[in-house]
Amino acid sequence: MTDAVKGLGESEGKSGGGKVFFVSLGCPKNRVDSEIMLGELKKRAYDVVDSAEEADLLVVNTCSFVEEAREESVDTILELAKAKTDSGNAKKLVVAGCLAQRYSADLEKEIPEVDAFLGTGDHWRIGELLGSSPAAKNLLAESGGHAPIIEVGRPGYNYDAYSPRLVTTPPWTAYVKIAEGCSQRCSFCIIPRLRGGAKSRPIDDIVREVEDLAGRGVREVNLIAQDLTHYGDDRKDGTSLSQLLRELVKVNGVHWLRLLYCYPHNFTDELVDLIGSEPKIASYVDMPLQHISDRMLEIMRRRFSEQGTRDLVRNMRARIPDLVFRTTFIVGHPGETEDDFKRLYDFVGESRFERVGVFKYSREDGTHAARRDDHVMGLVKEDRYHRLMTLQQGISEEIQQGMVGREVDLLIEGPSKETELLLEGRTWGQAPEIDGVTYVNAGWAPAGSIVRAEIVEAGDYDLVARIVGGEGATPAEPLEDE
Repeated sequence: MTDAVKGLGESEGKSGGGKVFFVSLGCPKNRVDSEIMLGELKKRAYDVVDSAEEADLLVVNTCSFVEEAREESVDTILELAKAKTDSGNAKKLVVAGCLAQRYSADLEKEIPEVDAFLGTGDHWRIGELLGSSPAAKNLLAESGGHAPIIEVGRPGYNYDAYSPRLVTTPPWTAYVKIAEGCSQRCSFCIIPRLRGGAKSRPIDDIVREVEDLAGRGVREVNLIAQDLTHYGDDRKDGTSLSQLLRELVKVNGVHWLRLLYCYPHNFTDELVDLIGSEPKIASYVDMPLQHISDRMLEIMRRRFSEQGTRDLVRNMRARIPDLVFRTTFIVGHPGETEDDFKRLYDFVGESRFERVGVFKYSREDGTHAARRDDHVMGLVKEDRYHRLMTLQQGISEEIQQGMVGREVDLLIEGPSKETELLLEGRTWGQAPEIDGVTYVNAGWAPAGSIVRAEIVEAGDYDLVARIVGGEGATPAEPLEDE
């Protein structure tokens, strides 16, 4: 996802340090890294501007998860390199994140316009490059042709509650990264090489951050990590996700705590019961299952079985009221047969997940899967992708229609991006940026408020509602047929 950070300079920065144009690519986990970088720049009085042409400094935080993400990252670097060259100003270009961690040597040769590379464990050091060190003087030198600065060390940096951070989400919602890296060894995934093993933040530090966010008006906290479920395992002191959640629900002002990126292994009964019983924890779980065939789960090195998956899904459905289950699957992984895919297809049809994403396998050098000799043809991957997505579309439409007539809490986010004639909000089942939205066609409430709303229409992905009450709300008149 391309996210050029805009409109923050006037309100957040100080004059005198310079102007930065910043592009953040990839997932919300990468976005938090970008916010830490922006916080470091803010300390040095940089203002964020809306276009590369205005900026003294150009920064892109890259993603390298799959081929499409790499292509987007390279294209963005090239665009900024051209802007730097064409402008005639003394702009400097910094490339950070996963692509820099993985390919800095290649990028240095191919795109000489880049002045500095910062890896996944070194992005926070962008401030040092703008200080008074020899490296900073090199970066800010007027003459071109100097060798780029390359800070690509071992990954594993974790920010804390006191780290400078410029939150770029709307003031009522924020991401909180509770751990960095991943200790799983899935066959298809390069993340452990780019991010290092799992490194969990202390509970008290996370609580302190959430308290600060809530004090600034954040109503929705989205907990993120490469693997939420195994949060705390590396600390060897009994720290767990359940323990963290029991502390976070005590924070005043937070309405929803949302769990993104859970691993099915070690998703305990204690955690299931906590989600099901605690009102502040949204009945929403993002858990990439990847496949259902035992044969494929073994090939994928997933440490989970078909029966274990079915039991877990059934258990969560039974004990978490109104559960919205988001998951993803990979089709065309090396070794996948038509029988394996058919088993997956049937499982999706039976399970009726509320949200499903499907990825076509992307070969990643350095992974276990890339070394296999039984890769699936591209046309076969494409066919399986469309078949599974078509199946899920029908399921999603039925589930969406089942929302009509329900009264739910709705987080209002202001006028719709589609038309100012409608408000826009999200239910507990609509995570920011990845799910649909709920349009409000009757009633009014200020952005950031929580209202009660009745769902009156449903589309393939979005809903339509009327406000019936809540914080600062002007309820809609009853519908004519009531």
